[in-house]
Amino acid sequence: GQRPEENTQLRPQAWTEEVGQRGEVSVFQKVPDSKWHPIPYIVHYFGPWSKRVHYIGNRIHLRRCHAFGLVSLLHICPGCLIEQLSEEKYECMVCCEVIRVMAPVWSCHSCFHVFHLNCIKKWARSPASQADETNDGWRCPACQNVVFQPPNVYKCFCGKATNPEFQRSEIPHSCGDMCGKKRSGADCKHPCNILCHPGPCPQCPASVTKACTCGRTSQPMRCGQATAIHCDKQCGATLNCSEHTCTQVCHSGLCQPCPLQVKQVCYCGVVSREVLCGTDKDRFDGSGHFCCQKACDKMLDCEVHRCEQVCHPGPCKPCPRSPRLVRSCPCGQTALAKLLELGYPERRGCSDPIPSCGKTCSKPLPCGSSETIHICEKLCHEGNCGPCSRSVLYFTLLLSLFPFLPILDGLIFTCEKRCLKKRSCGRHKCGELCCVGAEHKCSLICGYKLNCGLHRCQELCHRGNCQPCWQTSFDELACHCGVSVLFPPIACGTKPPECKNPCTRRHECDHPVFHNCHSEEKCPPCTYLTQKWCMGKHERRSNIPCHLQDISCGLACNKVLLCDLHHCRRICHRAECLAEGVCRQPCLLPRPNCGHPCNAPCHKGTSCPASTCTAKVALQCDCGRRKETVVCTEAASAHQRYAAIAMASKLSDMQLGDSVDMGLITKKEMKHTKLECDEGCAALERNRSVVTLLLHTHTVTICSSRDILKCTAFGFSCHPGPIY
Repeated sequence: GQRPEENTQLRPQAWTEEVGQRGEVSVFQKVPDSKWHPIPYIVHYFGPWSKRVHYIGNRIHLRRCHAFGLVSLLHICPGCLIEQLSEEKYECMVCCEVIRVMAPVWSCHSCFHVFHLNCIKKWARSPASQADETNDGWRCPACQNVVFQPPNVYKCFCGKATNPEFQRSEIPHSCGDMCGKKRSGADCKHPCNILCHPGPCPQCPASVTKACTCGRTSQPMRCGQATAIHCDKQCGATLNCSEHTCTQVCHSGLCQPCPLQVKQVCYCGVVSREVLCGTDKDRFDGSGHFCCQKACDKMLDCEVHRCEQVCHPGPCKPCPRSPRLVRSCPCGQTALAKLLELGYPERRGCSDPIPSCGKTCSKPLPCGSSETIHICEKLCHEGNCGPCSRSVLYFTLLLSLFPFLPILDGLIFTCEKRCLKKRSCGRHKCGELCCVGAEHKCSLICGYKLNCGLHRCQELCHRGNCQPCWQTSFDELACHCGVSVLFPPIACGTKPPECKNPCTRRHECDHPVFHNCHSEEKCPPCTYLTQKWCMGKHERRSNIPCHLQDISCGLACNKVLLCDLHHCRRICHRAECLAEGVCRQPCLLPRPNCGHPCNAPCHKGTSCPASTCTAKVALQCDCGRRKETVVCTEAASAHQRYAAIAMASKLSDMQLGDSVDMGLITKKEMKHTKLECDEGCAALERNRSVVTLLLHTHTVTICSSRDILKCTAFGFSCHPGPIY
């Protein structure tokens, strides 16, 4: 339909407005000047479930309005409540679930919202619902009205029946009898005459005679009509001053204050002022209306002293030095009756001096504190106590050092001692100079992290745990895929809801997804089994999880290094073969002298360095008895020694006339380095020749087991047993 500002004849009870996912709604209110004035209520919509706003006069019903923090501004339409409860479309504000017709409920008497009985019980017991620190009541989650009775009983809407039974022909959760509750109108005395119903009672339809505001005229009208009646005559009511009457035309509300200006004086009669008539009339004591904050200075009843109190109403108090009021010495330690017994003169008037007891005054001085009290050390005296002796001593020292300092009356001196006591929080020290405080309140900010983990406590430093974070979000909190949703209000620090659907994020691989939707930024690693090459490309391995990248087959790398002479000896790896960039493997080029490898660190492009060969060489004698492994260098020296001996024997043969080829001897001896045979080799050769001779000249004898060792000693292999 049209908006009220477009059609003034349209009744606001019939106006509804469809809203979208998000928008702004203005609530229009009818005022006495017959114009529609918009009230700037801003309403945000989150989700498809908040679809309609009903405007019923100045009353509004908004579905799920509790999600927007506007519950205190909204009222309930009885017709909408009955329809939604009957069709099971009304939702509980605590659990956001539909209220069934058979479910026990509880209805607020202030805002008329309906809740599940179990839900409102849990809410009433929660710390968030407490009205104040005294825990005398709990707050309604909709209108925040304080309720003092716990919601323990399931009653109908009018409160007559307990545990009402559901009848299909009646309103759910009602008793079916007449409501009978008192209507909202203050002047209406007729009870509600409709059946037990949710929401506020309708206006009273009875006809009554109602007087105008001033009470001079009256006319018939409906009892429930809240319109005030005004006539065209003067009000005539007595104003606030109780002296003049109201001259305005018949009006609603209280009369305006009296506009006449009058002159008033203070209680002591010294200061005067001009104010509106009726101002401070309750403070008038017969002589004045207000206090001028100055000394009264009125003559007391003793006619000697004047009143030293601040300007006050009523008569002045008796003279404080009156003999009937003074009962002790000035310091208060000795009664005057006891001093009279000691011979002191009796006081006849207030001007007579008060006798002193002669003791130390011992009155507390203002310079002390609750823990360190300074007392007056003078003898019992009248009047105010003098300055503290500690301050006087300090001031005397200052005057002795700085004689030009002026002497000031009432000068208060402080010490430089720093207070080391704990403050009220129990964490910090006071640290103030010359501290005289008793509570030591901490003025620092707490700053501890709250339970949400996002914000810090902004209260003053305190004892115990910090209060929970009160920041609340009115946005929906959904999982990453948007299927699982938490509806507002949502406490600060709440994690997204768990979702049972597969993760819908974009992954690096195309394998099937086995993990559910999650709120973490990174997805879990893919565990799909695939085939992958090892890091050195030696073999393709199976049953490898997708997220594994560096796979080693366990074989040697065997790649050709940069020197083109060696192969990498490391186990299958990903990085470069040479971490330092230079090959350190031993050189394999043969030496020119012995033919063994160079074994120096790889030196591609340069000749092998001159060094001693350390290769092991196996040597044996001619008969094969002696065997020994020596270094190549020692073998070369042994060869030279053997060649020299061979050369000497050949030279001796040449002297006897034999011819010898020296070149063959040299070449042969150079290639075959041998050990020299010793006496053992000669004895073994001699024994072998003896055994051979016996075999050719005698019959072969089968040796017994005890003769085997003897045959072995001669170098002859012996086998026991028969020979065929």
